[in-house]
Amino acid sequence: MRTSSSRRHFLKTAITAPAVGTVFSRFLTMASANGITKDHSELRPVQDETTGLPLLRLPEGFRYQSFGWVGDRMSDGVITPEGHDGMAVISQTGDVITICRNHEIRGSQSFGPEAITFDQKAGGGCANLQFNVKTGKWLKSWTSLAGTVQNCAGGPTPWGTWLSCEETVIGPNESFRDVQYQHEKHHGWVFEVPAEGTASLEPLKALGRFVHEALAIDPRDGIIYETEDRDTAGFYRFLPNELEVLTKGGGLQMLKVKGQSDLRTGAKRGVRYEAEWVDIEDPERRNTPGKEDGLGVYSQGKEKGATTFGRLEGCWYGDGLVYFNCTNGGEAGLGQVWSFSPKDQTLQLVFQSPSHEILDSPDNLTVSPRGGLILCEDADLKPLRLHALSRKGTLKTVAINNIQLKKGQHHNLEGDFSGGEWAGACFSPDGKWLFVNIQDPGMTFAITGPWEELGV
Repeated sequence: MRTSSSRRHFLKTAITAPAVGTVFSRFLTMASANGITKDHSELRPVQDETTGLPLLRLPEGFRYQSFGWVGDRMSDGVITPEGHDGMAVISQTGDVITICRNHEIRGSQSFGPEAITFDQKAGGGCANLQFNVKTGKWLKSWTSLAGTVQNCAGGPTPWGTWLSCEETVIGPNESFRDVQYQHEKHHGWVFEVPAEGTASLEPLKALGRFVHEALAIDPRDGIIYETEDRDTAGFYRFLPNELEVLTKGGGLQMLKVKGQSDLRTGAKRGVRYEAEWVDIEDPERRNTPGKEDGLGVYSQGKEKGATTFGRLEGCWYGDGLVYFNCTNGGEAGLGQVWSFSPKDQTLQLVFQSPSHEILDSPDNLTVSPRGGLILCEDADLKPLRLHALSRKGTLKTVAINNIQLKKGQHHNLEGDFSGGEWAGACFSPDGKWLFVNIQDPGMTFAITGPWEELGV
């Protein structure tokens, strides 16, 4: 899956915006010293330019259009499945960008053609979307990977592909939460999806078999950082044997924070924790020996003193730092945002939510080209919110799910969907458009407006 130098330049530029590192160095210092304030700016219902429905509440001056609703027919004839989740912009040609979007589905049947199906009895996968950033128009979409299970998040590569992660370790003919599935293959892998065409069906087993959530790649050395969505979770890194050719394998390691066996609680903002790494000898081990716990990789690291986190979720690289969310970490169990410096090998707590009103269960995240973080909320709340940690250290709510559908308005969908989780936030390389999903009922939004006024 080698790509042209122009595409490599595009994505390296897109994920290493010069302002981010400097801005966030100041941000971390300010947040540590002064804490973070919450900005309750007025948000108003705004009509979707596609359907005319007031699906989102946004700040003054913002507009949006939806695309790729569940039930819509894609350009290749495949019906758009449910479960819209993680995604990223992975290439740009002229004014046209390509986005790859995950579909978090277990299912019992592939939604795509046989040629791109890993397991005929599995319902997850990916779709690619194209958007013209100059005209502000959606162009087309197609199936790019099928027959996988619970594709939650993943991450873009500097060479212009998407790494899609399975959030499960389910095997053939097994049950999950009392539901019997007829999967034909073992799952729990990462798959690589190109911007053009369709994915290879070869799972990248060296990246580990665990309940994957997201990953981020440091473009300076190709090291991949991975998160695990379990109550006892590890933060991992993968050192590839050959850059851009992940099928050549490599080494998997788990983070060990000096003097800290468990950072689910007790973490101090402003402290720079020193990091080490321990080797995972068997990255394909599914379970702890003698147990059926799905923690085979985690337990290997734990035996060597690695650090426990709670439900690690979104992960994104921004000019020298790797950010990741811990969705139920912190004293209140409502979420933490961490930053890891590969250069200094240090870990720092950026933010910890004290209450539901401030932030509840951050999931996917992204870094703006201008600096600042977008945090997707996934909690038992209505309505769910999209937040921004600004360059000035202010937490702002930048969008609210306002989806209330009456029968006949769109594909006969009906009900209150304001509790549908936000997912897949990512910016266009020029920073003008934010792309984001709402998982239930399932659609993608392109949002534009004066982002710089919000500090992101």
